Amino acid sequence: MDLLATLVAVLAPDGTVVFANAALEDALGISRRNITGSCLPDLFTEPLHLQNALRGIAENEFAALRYDAWLKRQGHEGLPVHVVVAQTDTVEEVIVELLPLEQQARQDREERLMDQAQVNKELIRNLAHEIKNPLGGIRGAAQLLQMDLVSKALIEYTQVIIHEADRLQLLVDRLLAPHRSPHVVGDVNIHEVCERVRSLILAEFPKGLRVVRDYDASIPEFRGDREQLIQAVLNIAHNAAQALSERVAAGDAQITFRTRVGRQVTFGKQRYRLALELHVIDNGPGVPDAIKDRIFYPLVSGRDGGSGLGLTLAQTFVQQHHGLIECESTPGQTDFKILIPLP
Repeated sequence: MDLLATLVAVLAPDGTVVFANAALEDALGISRRNITGSCLPDLFTEPLHLQNALRGIAENEFAALRYDAWLKRQGHEGLPVHVVVAQTDTVEEVIVELLPLEQQARQDREERLMDQAQVNKELIRNLAHEIKNPLGGIRGAAQLLQMDLVSKALIEYTQVIIHEADRLQLLVDRLLAPHRSPHVVGDVNIHEVCERVRSLILAEFPKGLRVVRDYDASIPEFRGDREQLIQAVLNIAHNAAQALSERVAAGDAQITFRTRVGRQVTFGKQRYRLALELHVIDNGPGVPDAIKDRIFYPLVSGRDGGSGLGLTLAQTFVQQHHGLIECESTPGQTDFKILIPLP
């Protein structure tokens, strides 16, 4: 239980703590020795809810009960938690799990992202194939028609058809790219990836944009597809640079690449001992509220003329590394965090 991120306590039927795991000890700011033997309901702002739950368990009214509550913390403000009270194999003990609501919301958000990405993947592949099949016929028919035309005005119309068919073909190819390209696995140094992206961004935006490095040199190499990761980080950084257009003009635009090691990190319904955390942070206006919940959907863009594929493809490439991209955005700071398991 000490390896769990969930706060766990085992109680006697009267609410006395028999065991508390390390996560509960950390959350309360109280040593395990002091927690053991104390009355757990007294650690809540409203102890009556837990007392009633323990009474109901003892009288076999239910096997488990869930509710939301506030946990007192020494020297800190209260912690909102989702409480799960459940019977154990013995009537002499009750197990209580406490899930911080922020953590629960994060897990729910990650599950939605994973499910959404899977739906997007199937939608993109099916839609791209449905578009591609008739597209070749349309282009071919326009070419044959153009060969029989004499009027320049009519030829211009067929050229429009051919040009638009080619544009759609390019779009379809971009949609299918992650599913077509082989996954080339090798040793990846994440800082080499960041430096490559940094040079590409500064080449396109040589003035008015500062790219800050904040690297943790202790991060080990890991197995992955270097080119896919470069493309994923580039898509995020390029979006950030374009969102900074006003600050670039003013000369105070900034993008920060920050790398850190996360320990005992849970994402994608799995717990990892170590994980890479790569943050791409900009000081732009933030993601528009209207699309905050949909930024990883295909063809959703907050910029006029944007294809809406950059973040979708980035998420796909990162998920092929068993990772995830999260976004937190407020005016003045947008933080895209890439999480990838480390060996």
